[in-house]
Parts: sequence; C-alpha cells; structure tokens
Amino acid sequence: MPAPDSSPLLPDSLLLNGREFRYADIRQYPANAPRDLNGYEARVLDFVRQWLNGAQEFGLRTSGSTGQPQLVQMKRRQLEASARRTGDYFDLGPGDRMLVCLNCEFVGGLMMLVRGLERNMHLTIVEPQADPLALVPTAAEFDFASFVPLQLRAVLAAGHAPRLNRMRAILVGGAAVERSLERELQALRVPLYLTYGMTETASHIALRRLNGPQAQASYRVLPGVTVGQDARGCLTVRADVTDNQLITTNDRITLADDAQTFEWLGRVDFVINSGGVKVQAEKVEQVLEVALTELGLPHRAFVAGRPDKRLGEQVTAFLEGPTLPEAQQRQLLALLGGRLAKYEVPRELVFLPAFRTTASGKLDRPATLRSLKR
Repeated sequence: MPAPDSSPLLPDSLLLNGREFRYADIRQYPANAPRDLNGYEARVLDFVRQWLNGAQEFGLRTSGSTGQPQLVQMKRRQLEASARRTGDYFDLGPGDRMLVCLNCEFVGGLMMLVRGLERNMHLTIVEPQADPLALVPTAAEFDFASFVPLQLRAVLAAGHAPRLNRMRAILVGGAAVERSLERELQALRVPLYLTYGMTETASHIALRRLNGPQAQASYRVLPGVTVGQDARGCLTVRADVTDNQLITTNDRITLADDAQTFEWLGRVDFVINSGGVKVQAEKVEQVLEVALTELGLPHRAFVAGRPDKRLGEQVTAFLEGPTLPEAQQRQLLALLGGRLAKYEVPRELVFLPAFRTTASGKLDRPATLRSLKR
C-alpha cells in the first residue's frame, strides 16, 4: 500500500468576505458571477480572473499621497518578479495561509493577491477596515499578513496580539509608523518588517525589521535590486520589478557604502526653505509626535512650510482637532524648542477640524493645505 502523500494540499479556491469562490468558476466571470457581489468584491474577483487567465498587463492606481493619483501600467513579469522575491525571502509556499486585508485596488493589497496566487497559498480576503481580524473567525490561523499602521493599532487595542504572534511574519506599510506604535510593537514576538516601495516598483524593494533582537534602523535592499542616489541625494531603483528601467524617487536617503542599506530621511518635496536653511519636515514631525504623546495630547499632526515675507517659508505645525489652550500651546512649543534647532521649531500652530486623506487612507498633505485657502 503506497504511503500517503504528505505534500500540502494546493488551494483551488479563496475566501472573500467569508464566502468561498472556486478558481475554476472565477475564470469564467463575469458570465457566471454571483449577482449579489458588492463593488469591492467584484473588483477583487475581476483582478483574480485576469491573473488566472494569463493577462500580461495591468493598470495600477497610485495612492495620491504625494501628488495627483495616476494610473501606472505594469507588466505581468514585473508583478511576478516582486511576488517571487517576497516569497523567497519569507519562504512562502503551497498551503501557507495568507490574510489579505489591505485595499486590493492599490499595489500593497494587490501584490498580496499575486503572492498568494503565485505561491499556491490559501487566501482569506476581507474588505479593509480598522480591525480586519474582527471579520474572520476567532479560530482562523494565518502564516503571513500585511497591515497599515492604523490597522495594527486597532488590532492591538482589540487584544489580538496572541493571534499576531502565531504568524510567521508580518509586513507593515502604506504610512509612517509613529514612535508610540513602534514601542508597542516591541512586545510582539512575530517578526515585523516595515516596507519601502511604491506602485512603480510593484510594492516593496527594501525591508526594515521593526522588532526583536534583529531590529534595524535602516532599510535593507532585497536581493536583485540595485539602488543609488541622484544629484539631490534621492533614491534611484533599477530591477526586474521596474522592467529594468531606472526609477528616480523624491525620497532623500543616506546610502551605506555597500549600497545594500539606506536610511530614509524624508521627501525632497517636503523640505522647507526657511531663511535659506533647509528643514526636513518629517524630522520635525517625529519630534512633534513624541512631544504630543508626552503631553497626553491625542492630536494627529504634520509639518509644512507656509509663505513668509521675511523667511520665504516658515515652519508650521498643523494639528488635527480642537484648538489647545494657550498654556498647552506654550508648553508644546517649549518642548520643541529644547529638542530642535532654532530654524526647525514651528513658528505657528494651526488647528484643523479634520485632515484630508487619500482613497487608501493616507494623509493627503496637499489637499489639506489647499483647504486652508478656501
């Protein structure tokens, strides 16, 4: 009698919002698609249909967090290369269980689908919301997942840390990880990796370990990706995921001598020229976030330049929520004055009822600033 086959069972279906959809049926959509699909479900299944049927080109939308959203055309081989690189790095393979809770209409969520399909993984897909684990049975177990910081905060607040710790690895991306959240993540045993990438690179091309003894201050470039710097000090990327074209970013970096690790400094278009001194907005934001936390002020904030007759631009902090009493404003500015250089300290605090966000949930700085002019 032959020995039983111990190889993992290859999936022939996926779960989407708790419903099972067989790949054989998805290939035939839209002819036999269920009529009760909502818009998000229909768009996800349409992409899966295209992928299963061998489509060679896809239109991916950028999030619009640093400019107007646009459509980027990507070849199948670029997405396959990205999925292969991540799959090899984390040793993902047939039968592994993946939770897909990012918005699949943007590259982060879409590439989770591609990784699962290419590696014959079991896909559980839920519509993006703050606590995606609330949408799946408590007994459901996963090996791999990707979250935005807002989701990680909600998952931890809901007491789901034990479920995270049973995973093999977790990606974090789509927005900056605030210092307060990074401190919370140190209590997790599961390896967490902050991603660096964009639509034009078919998701991440570098990772930074956030927790544990292997935590890193810099991003490590994935194998097969070549990075450099342009004359502005901004990151350049060339790899199979860029179709071997040179991609020049607006991200200022410090590149290590081995050209395999880099420290992200901030976006070149977020540099404020105040009286001839160049101030990196993101650096000021990090100090501002810590100060707000220490004062117990739950305000979201960002920093940008506002026109100034004498300085050209003045460093300005924008805070979401009700205006603080004068005493608290003075206390906040005093803290910042002790931790920042003279020209880095915000010269004004501007309070807004709510920040504008992009379709993917990121802070939309340009739209928020434009709203002030109306």
